[in-house]
Amino acid sequence: MFSIGDFAKLGRVSVRMLRHYDTLGLLSPAVVDPATGYRFYEADQLRRLNRVVALKDLGFTLEKVGAILDDKVNAEELRGMLRLRRAQLEAQISADSDRLTGVEARLRMIETEGRMHTEDVVLKHIPAVRVAELAAVAASYEGKDIGPVIQPLYPRLCELLDAAAVGCYGPSIAYYDPAPEVSEEAVTVHAAMTVSVGSDPAYDFAILDLPEIESAATIVHRGSMDDADRSMQILAQWIEDNGYRMHGYAREVCLEFDPQDPDKWVHEFQVAVTRG
Repeated sequence: MFSIGDFAKLGRVSVRMLRHYDTLGLLSPAVVDPATGYRFYEADQLRRLNRVVALKDLGFTLEKVGAILDDKVNAEELRGMLRLRRAQLEAQISADSDRLTGVEARLRMIETEGRMHTEDVVLKHIPAVRVAELAAVAASYEGKDIGPVIQPLYPRLCELLDAAAVGCYGPSIAYYDPAPEVSEEAVTVHAAMTVSVGSDPAYDFAILDLPEIESAATIVHRGSMDDADRSMQILAQWIEDNGYRMHGYAREVCLEFDPQDPDKWVHEFQVAVTRG
């Protein structure tokens, strides 16, 4: 048998916590010396201690932990609970990481306020262009919703184009449309590549002509799309300062792309505008 101190070391918990578990009836010592009150534990009790700690880490109250253990939860059921909790924690970490990236991007944008140059905006005509595309719906136009939807579309589109022996001769283009049939905020995400072929029912992708934009306010955005709001804010200021109105979402034309280094990305944002 082991003293409470040694058992705590083996179980990687504190002596104070073992005493608390004893008080609650979750894990009582195997023997208590009647003369000294010293608590002693057996090696086999580590199995119950592991279950107590695991269930507590799953978010159960100690009262609920006791009820579960009294129902004799087996090892396989406990493993299932832990796998589920692991998946939940991984999803939470990923979501928190995305939120942190967004906060950092907003902070950088705020720090550059007053130093944004609207002379970087160019008003120009965008000719019609033929594209091959895949599309999917995102819950909203927010980056956190757009990213997971559009990211797998381009690799899949490239695979389909290769299989169909269709070559690309221009930049990739992302554009967006409202999807009111899904929800008020939902958008259809289009991942497109410039091509020169016509439609074919054998293709597993769509071929269409993106219409011209008679008048587009454009800006070249350098770096990660996490910082796209900075360039969009410059566009917004130019549109307002020059008495224009915008129509629809911006097209995003990829001019340079490095899969290993988003800081080397170069995109042109194109927003359709009219006077008044």
